Amino acid sequence: MIEPVAENLKELSVQDTSAPAVAKATPQEQEKKETSTENGPEDDDEEDLADENAGAAETGEKKKKKKKKNNKKKKKVAGISKFYPDGVYPEGEWMLYADEDNLKRSTDEEKRYLDRQNDNVWNEFRKGAEIHRRVRRHAQNTIKPGMTMIEVAETVENAVRTFCEEEKSIVSGMGFPCGVSLNNVAAHYTPNAGDKTVLSYDDVMKVDFGVHVNGHIIDCAWTHTFNEKYDPLLDAVRAATNTGIKAAGIDVRLTDIGEQIEEVMESHEIELDGKLYPVKCIRNLNGHNIKPFHIHGGKSVPIVKNGDNTKMEEGETFAIETFGSTGRGHVVGQGECSHYAKNTQASGPVRLTKAKQLLQTIDEHFGTLPFCRRYLDRVGEEKYLLALNQLVKSGVVNEYLPLYEVKGSYTAQYEHTILLHPTRKEVVSRGEDY
Repeated sequence: MIEPVAENLKELSVQDTSAPAVAKATPQEQEKKETSTENGPEDDDEEDLADENAGAAETGEKKKKKKKKNNKKKKKVAGISKFYPDGVYPEGEWMLYADEDNLKRSTDEEKRYLDRQNDNVWNEFRKGAEIHRRVRRHAQNTIKPGMTMIEVAETVENAVRTFCEEEKSIVSGMGFPCGVSLNNVAAHYTPNAGDKTVLSYDDVMKVDFGVHVNGHIIDCAWTHTFNEKYDPLLDAVRAATNTGIKAAGIDVRLTDIGEQIEEVMESHEIELDGKLYPVKCIRNLNGHNIKPFHIHGGKSVPIVKNGDNTKMEEGETFAIETFGSTGRGHVVGQGECSHYAKNTQASGPVRLTKAKQLLQTIDEHFGTLPFCRRYLDRVGEEKYLLALNQLVKSGVVNEYLPLYEVKGSYTAQYEHTILLHPTRKEVVSRGEDY
C-alpha cells in the first residue's frame, strides 16, 4: 500500500527480477516431493482455485453428459498446509549486508542466537510470502484482457483466502485490499461494487496485495501488462526496486537508499508511439517499514534523495517499492475512494448509532488492517456509506483516494518485503517471477 511524502497517501515499494536466485529449493521442487501426480502441485493450485458446482445426479443420456462435464471439473485445494504439513515454510532470498562492519554479523554467534529467538515470527512471514507467490502465479496465469476489474481483484483475494484456510480475516488473510490500478493511476484503486471497468490489452496494471499471518504482513507488488511495448518501463522499475533492496540494511540512511534508486530509475527511457519518454521516479510515493497489523510503521523509504538521515534498524521489516512514470513524477489523490483504514490515533466521538455499529464491524473483521468497500459488503454490511463517511469526517477512519499521475501517462510498480535479521537480510517475498 501507499503513503505519499507531503500528502496523506500510502507508501509503496517495488521489486525486481534481476536479483540472484534463492538458494533454497524452489516452490515447484518442494511441491514435486509432495505429490505423485503427473502435473504436480503447481497445476493443483490452478485446479484448487477454480470455482466448482457439481450437478445433481440425472438419468439416461443427461447423466452421461453431466458425468463428462464433471470429469473435467477441478477439485478444491485444502490450503497451504497441504504442501507444508510440518508447518515450516521456505526461506526467501538471503543477502549479506553491504558495509564491512555488518559483514561480520553473518558469522557472529551471538547474532545467530538472537536471530533464532524469532524463528516463529520469521516462519509466519515466510508462510505469508509462500501464499503470495502461489497466488500471484495463479493470477498471472489467469488474468486476461476482457475481465472486469472486480473479477481480477477477486481472483487474487479469493485465492489468498483459500490458501490461508482461516475464516477470521483478522487472524490470517488479506493484509490490505488488492490494488489493480490502471495506467496513470499509480495506486490505491480497487473496484467498488458495481464498477464496470474492463481490463484491456493495452492497459498497464499494478497488482499490489498483502497477505498477513497473525498480523505479520507481506507487502509485494508487480506490474501486469500484455503489450510488450511497455517492457522498458517495467524493466526500469524492477531494476530500481532491486537497487533499493541491495542498498537497504542495518544503519543505512534512508536518503542514501533513495539516491541510489533515483539514479537507476532515471537512467532509463521508453519509446511509445514514436515518442521518447524519460522514466521518472514518482517522488511523493515511498517504501515503508511494516509493524504487526500496521502496514505503515512510521518510517518512509524514499525513491529519490530527500535528506532523511533516519536509519534502518536491526529487526525491522521494510517494504521496498518503487514507482516509475512517463509523466511528471508526481501523483495526487482524487476520484471515488475504495481504500480505508482505522486511525489508531483518533479519539473523537462517534455519534451516529449506525456509525458506531460499523466501527464495531471494522474492529471485529479488520482491526488496524486496511479494508475496502467490497470487504464490508462481504461481511454483510448494507447501506453503510453515510456511516462510513461519518467515521472518516470524525477522523476515526482514514480514507485513501486513488493516486493519479497526469492523464495519458503510464506508471509501473514493483515491491518486495525484506526482513533485517541480526545476521543477514532476507528478501522474504522473492520468487521466480520477480
